[in-house]
Amino acid sequence: MASSGKGDSMGFPEGFLWGAATAAYQIEGAAQEDGRAPSIWDTFSRTPGKVLNGDTGDVATDHYHRRQEDVAMIAELGLDAYRFSISWSRVLPDGKINQKGVDFYSRLVDELLEHGIAPVVTLYHWDLPQALEDEGGWTARGTARRFADYAERIGRVLGDRVHTWTTLNEPWCSAFLGYAAGVHAPGRTEPAGALAAAHHLNLAHGLAVRALRGVVSPSARHSVTLNFHHLRGDAEAVRKVDAVANRVFLDPMLGKGYPADLLEDTAAVTDWGFVHDGDLDLIAAPIDVLGVNYYSPTLVRRWDGVSPREHADGHRQGAASPFVGCDDVEFVLQPGPYTAMNWPIDANGMEELLLRLHRDHPDTPLMVTENGAAFDDAVDGDGRVRDERRIAYLRDHIAAVERAVEAGADVRGYFAWSLLDNFEWAYGYSKRFGLVHVDYATGERTWKDSAHWYRDTIAARRRGSRVPR
Repeated sequence: MASSGKGDSMGFPEGFLWGAATAAYQIEGAAQEDGRAPSIWDTFSRTPGKVLNGDTGDVATDHYHRRQEDVAMIAELGLDAYRFSISWSRVLPDGKINQKGVDFYSRLVDELLEHGIAPVVTLYHWDLPQALEDEGGWTARGTARRFADYAERIGRVLGDRVHTWTTLNEPWCSAFLGYAAGVHAPGRTEPAGALAAAHHLNLAHGLAVRALRGVVSPSARHSVTLNFHHLRGDAEAVRKVDAVANRVFLDPMLGKGYPADLLEDTAAVTDWGFVHDGDLDLIAAPIDVLGVNYYSPTLVRRWDGVSPREHADGHRQGAASPFVGCDDVEFVLQPGPYTAMNWPIDANGMEELLLRLHRDHPDTPLMVTENGAAFDDAVDGDGRVRDERRIAYLRDHIAAVERAVEAGADVRGYFAWSLLDNFEWAYGYSKRFGLVHVDYATGERTWKDSAHWYRDTIAARRRGSRVPR
């Protein structure tokens, strides 16, 4: 492949960041140490029947105690950047700064910088302090203000050293899996509450960006990460799901307000009275880069109301759906191959999504903040983890990002999900997404073949060579 003239021979621009991502509750453990208070995921995972096998994040991968070992591993992988989240409950357990919690993240940032790795911080990856949920959680307007206060306090501590600040990770999951479907913490099934939560998450984002800009380095980037549903199928079904899965966040955050069709589709659920005068201006705080999480596409069609209804989105017949206002839509099983999550593998969707976002929002730079796959990995007798399917997945999706870049999309980086096998939310420890295998009994880390491949890919990029096959 000839050079694009924008960077190396793979077509990626100068300054393109290669990284990996994690989340606090999924890896840290130390749930009751050093002043940390419970989060909604502590409560949810300890509730019988909510998480597979009764697993919790109490220990997870013990990153809280293995931080230095993990940073050394990140450096050995040759990453440009590391995306991690901060546990709100660890740093502000009672509304006051917990110095031991803050010190953990301050040391993590310093160690990353010592290795030349850019810290990319996510302020909220689903772990709301339980005390705030007890006051209404994201259905309560006050939570947005509390989040902005949290952002400002952490910004004052770390703001001189963080490369990129991400306010929220996948607010769709927080609002609709947590408050509509009830399959994520806090486990509520309140469609109107889910829409209120979506608005308050939007408001929290806007308020936090404004708060951060007042206290952090002027060179820091400000971002939010959305898990876009890349939709295919019947046009009307695509429109309805797109409204409540994508545009409910993207449009107000980028200054377009709430889509009229979303308000119409959900009018029977709520009158949207929780949107106050001035909220839309607050939500539309300018960002420097939009985080894009992509794993697989979604196929939808109109449901006739008579035939058996497909639920390939994961919710069962009769169970609460996360897709509020989409009662006449069904989610259709797609052809394989599949990951261990039963998600279809389709790298073309990555390219199509990035090009759609570039077309619709050409002035907004993009960053792939999560992309990866779960497979049933095991350590072989010779100590090796042969995860060829993950290598193929990553290779094909990175190639899709490359094609999007060469077609004009302004993509600034790629972060593999995930650095480590970890607590996979309601699936507990049954699903492994990591580049690095974790023995949950001992905490031992073992590089999978995909970790070696990813390291070599990054090294090849630095040499201006092709991606290793």
